[in-house]
Amino acid sequence: MDLGVVLQPDPPGLRTVELARRAEDSGFSYAWTFDSTVLWQEPFVLYSQILGQTSRLTVGPMVTNPLTRDVTVLASTFATLNEMFGNRTVCGIGRGDSALRFIGRKPASLATLSVKMRQIKDLAEGRSVDFDGTEVSLPWVANSRLPMWMAGYGPKALAMVGAETDGFILQMADPDIARWTIGAVREAAAAAGRDPDSLSFCVAAPAYVGDDLPHQRDQLRWFGGMVGNHVADIVARYGADGAVPRQLTDYIAGRQGYDYTHHGRAGNPSTDFVPDEIVDRFCLLGPVESHLERLQELRSLGVTQFAVYLMHDAKEETLAAYGSKIASSLG
Repeated sequence: MDLGVVLQPDPPGLRTVELARRAEDSGFSYAWTFDSTVLWQEPFVLYSQILGQTSRLTVGPMVTNPLTRDVTVLASTFATLNEMFGNRTVCGIGRGDSALRFIGRKPASLATLSVKMRQIKDLAEGRSVDFDGTEVSLPWVANSRLPMWMAGYGPKALAMVGAETDGFILQMADPDIARWTIGAVREAAAAAGRDPDSLSFCVAAPAYVGDDLPHQRDQLRWFGGMVGNHVADIVARYGADGAVPRQLTDYIAGRQGYDYTHHGRAGNPSTDFVPDEIVDRFCLLGPVESHLERLQELRSLGVTQFAVYLMHDAKEETLAAYGSKIASSLG
C-alpha cells in the first residue's frame, strides 16, 4: 500500500513544500493538496516547487473540478510538470465542493465531469479533442502520462469511476463504506469490459497518532463536516433509505448548514453535529497499533493507497510516526 499526504495550501507556501519534502523523507510516495483557490493558495505553483525539491513524489489535487479550471489550461499545466520532472503527476477530480460553492456556483453534473475528464486526459497525453467542432491538441506534448482518479460517493458516480477512470478516491476511512464503494467500482469496471485490478483505490482521511483521543477527535471533527456536504447531496438525490448505506447517511440528520470559511480546519464551528462515533469511523486516531490495524483492514479490501489529511496540530509528529513505525509495515 502506498502512502500519500494531503496538504492544505495555506501561506506560507514554502511551508507546504517543506511538509511535502518531509513526507517523502518519511516514506510517502504521493503529495496531494486541496484545490480551492479562493480559500487557499494556487496549488500548481506549489507542485512545481515540490517536484523540484523531491525525487520520488507524485503530486496532484485532491480534488480539482471541471468548472473553475479550464480544461486546456489544466491539461497544459499537468503536461508541463510532466515534461519538467518526469511523469510524476496525477489528476484527482470530482464534481466540486468548496471551490464552487464558496463563489456561489453549483457542482458540475456527472455528464459534464465525464466529458471534461476525457478532454483533460487526452490533451495532457498528447491526443486531440473535439471542442464543439474544433479539433484541439497540445502539439508540444510527448510521452506525458496523466492518471485520472475520480472522487465520489453516490451510486452513479461510483459506476462512472469504474467505467471511465484510472482510479477511485474515497474520502473517508470507514471499512464498511470502503467495502461498498470499492465493490461498486469494481463491478462497474467489469461490466464495462475493463480489468478491475487495473484501477487504483485511494482512501483519504485524517490521521493523528497519539494517545489523547478526546483531543484528537476535536482536532479531526472538521472532516465529518466536509464529508457531510457530499452526503447531503446524495441524500437529496437518492433519499436516506436504500441506495446508500445508513452508516453514511444517518449522521447528517443534525446538520444545519455549513460555513466554507472554516472548511478543512480544526475547530470548524459548522461541525458540532458530527458525533465521536463518526470521527472514529471516518478517521484514524490513537496509537500506532490502531492505525496499522485499520490500514491492514483497508488493504484487505483492495485499497492501494492511504492518503493522510494532515490538518491538525501534530503534523510533524504524525509524519514522523508514519515514517518510522507504519510505512515499513505497509510496504
